[in-house]
Amino acid sequence: MRELMTKLEQASGLDRVGDRLQRAVQGTLRSQRVRDALHGVWLGHPLHPAMVQVPVGAWISAAVVDLLPGQRRAATALVGLGTVSALPAAVAGWNDWSTLSRDQRRVGLVHAGANIVGLTLYAGSLAARLNGRHGLGRALAYLGLSAASGGAYLGGHLAYKQGAQVSQSVSEMHLISDGWHAVGDLSSLPQRELVTREIDDVSVILYRHGDDVTVMLERCPHQSGPLGEGEVQQIDGHACVVCPWHGSAFRLNGGEVVHGPAANDQVVLPTRVVSGRVEARLP
Repeated sequence: MRELMTKLEQASGLDRVGDRLQRAVQGTLRSQRVRDALHGVWLGHPLHPAMVQVPVGAWISAAVVDLLPGQRRAATALVGLGTVSALPAAVAGWNDWSTLSRDQRRVGLVHAGANIVGLTLYAGSLAARLNGRHGLGRALAYLGLSAASGGAYLGGHLAYKQGAQVSQSVSEMHLISDGWHAVGDLSSLPQRELVTREIDDVSVILYRHGDDVTVMLERCPHQSGPLGEGEVQQIDGHACVVCPWHGSAFRLNGGEVVHGPAANDQVVLPTRVVSGRVEARLP
């Protein structure tokens, strides 16, 4: 499986289809508010993994109920719930997929293909059950579960091996040692400008507003973009840093994500001023 996944990551032949689909998805989902909602910005957590729990749970439950006598109506209801709930989960997934790097999009494309096969089989299962052909419905459902399980494996590879929609900055936080660390003199920090410093070789950005100083990890949670090279913009009345790579935006007074494609908040370190020196530590 490792060798197969590596070949899939390197399958550049998928790029012709993937690049066209990416443009189509981005052209369809043009509204920033819609994209942010589908990314899970409002939740502070990727939305797609949470949404897939409903169809997966319903389909697995249907597989169990199908083994029990006299439970045709319950199994049909579960298959229907899973089939209907899979559609919005898929939309959220395509929205996330369109912002990934090419090697991630290749695996994601096959992940989506496997789930489309599974969804089609479950739709056929539902139709068969509603027409009284419960034996065929059960067979199609088990085939659909097999396809969806393969898609779930690829989804796990995307998240855990390739880091898709996983915060790319949190691992750097673990490299910072305990205790307070000096990051600069308060008097030397310009007002309302981004300044880049390092704590234990971990890059952070400083932003001074009056006598308050924010110290934030510098690498964007989405794809490790350099927030220190980003712009400071006022969004909904808050000063925010905007990633120069993909446009994710984070509040400088708390780290909350306000625009995707990032769905995770950025890490902000607690600060204090001692004898005119700004110090920061791990949360």
